[in-house]
Amino acid sequence: MKISGFTFVRNAIKFDYPITEAILSILPICDEVIVAVGDSEDETLQLIQSINSPKIKIIETIWDDSLREGGKVLAVETNKALAAIAPDSDWAFYIQGDEVVHEKYLPIIKQALQDNKDNPKIDGLLFHYLHFFGSYQHIADSRQWYRHEIRVIRNKKNIVSYRDAQGFRTIDNKKLVVKPIEAYIYHYGWVREPFKQQKRAEINTKYWEGAKWQEKESEEKPFDYYNSVDSLALFEGSPPKVMEQRIASMNWKFEPDLTKKNLSLKNRFHHWVERTFGFRLAEYKNYRIYKKSSCKF
Repeated sequence: MKISGFTFVRNAIKFDYPITEAILSILPICDEVIVAVGDSEDETLQLIQSINSPKIKIIETIWDDSLREGGKVLAVETNKALAAIAPDSDWAFYIQGDEVVHEKYLPIIKQALQDNKDNPKIDGLLFHYLHFFGSYQHIADSRQWYRHEIRVIRNKKNIVSYRDAQGFRTIDNKKLVVKPIEAYIYHYGWVREPFKQQKRAEINTKYWEGAKWQEKESEEKPFDYYNSVDSLALFEGSPPKVMEQRIASMNWKFEPDLTKKNLSLKNRFHHWVERTFGFRLAEYKNYRIYKKSSCKF
């Protein structure tokens, strides 16, 4: 069984993406990891080169900044990395620049890939998600944060990145049939030093607001973590080992009141249903669950 990892990145240092940690977190079970390094304003290319693993294969890309509608350029860059994986790979393991896999899940993932390698009905694996917010000790837990997403796909040329690169579909826009597994992706996209988080939030509007976006001078102000989230919970687990150094260097404080919920009456009800019964009402699902799966998703 051959497994290829793939990801894309641009301006990782400028916007403080944990891309090194992301790559290292999947590297042990991958035979290769393709990294599409976009034209950057910092030393992102040198950063990826410094990982110094023979498994890593770098392709240099140029981003089309005119693709401002709905994050389309992110899918385009994802597909460049996907297209570069080895043709003889059975699986393609996708990791974004702000996502990390805890080492305790690697054996589970590898076993699931082995178990489903010869079942052509399964297009990929579906992961749980933890969305860290404000610090490495807090997770956002309201319905505005997606709970599951596809992060391993079968190496088939008819599967491509979907919309803003959050998930995948077939070229003819069909949802993939996936097998849920008991493994989590740790998403750290909302954990940065507040001034860097503000800059990242400003530039991200470029790829989602389309023609409405206009470049302007960035304000030197910190991101307001306290008033930018509707519900938080305490993370009670242990961090991935690859994140330990980054966590130890955290130089800001975030001490929210976890009892405070900024939810509408409707969302309070939805939140209660999810906490009480374990399922989410009217949940968006960009996938189809393999019917024989026994996992409760």
